[in-house]
Amino acid sequence: MRKSRKPQKGSKKGKAQAPRTDAQRQMDRRGVLRLARNGAIAAAVLGGGGIIGARSVMATIAEHDLTRVGQGKPSVVQIHDPGCATCNALRREARRALSGFEECAMVYLVANIKTEKGQVFAARYNVPHVTLLVFNADGELVETLRGMRRRAELRAILAAHLPG
Repeated sequence: MRKSRKPQKGSKKGKAQAPRTDAQRQMDRRGVLRLARNGAIAAAVLGGGGIIGARSVMATIAEHDLTRVGQGKPSVVQIHDPGCATCNALRREARRALSGFEECAMVYLVANIKTEKGQVFAARYNVPHVTLLVFNADGELVETLRGMRRRAELRAILAAHLPG
């Protein structure tokens, strides 16, 4: 024979539910509105983050497109090893130096020596990493900068290769 169980304290089983008050219904509406508001904010934040992430990926892809050398604009190609602290410091300095110029005045590219294309590019010019190669608008090598350089020095050197 089955024993009947008494409902435990706080359990809704066996208790008659009291009718909901207007305040409880209003709280439910507020809860739904709060949830909708928070969902809209989350969607905006995630959407914005997605756009920023996509732009970053696209910029990185464009930065590694070595076919852009000689496409009508002077360019700087960094021979780069992503695991090298000096290479990363040179990359920051080169980007900062170029930020002082008009947008699109000079193209900054990266030849990552951890990739086959980067290795081939570095071998073509017989240069190691921590090197910047400066090309004119026609794609002719006009200067090789080996080793770490600071932004002010880079800005002066690169400005000399800009047209006009």
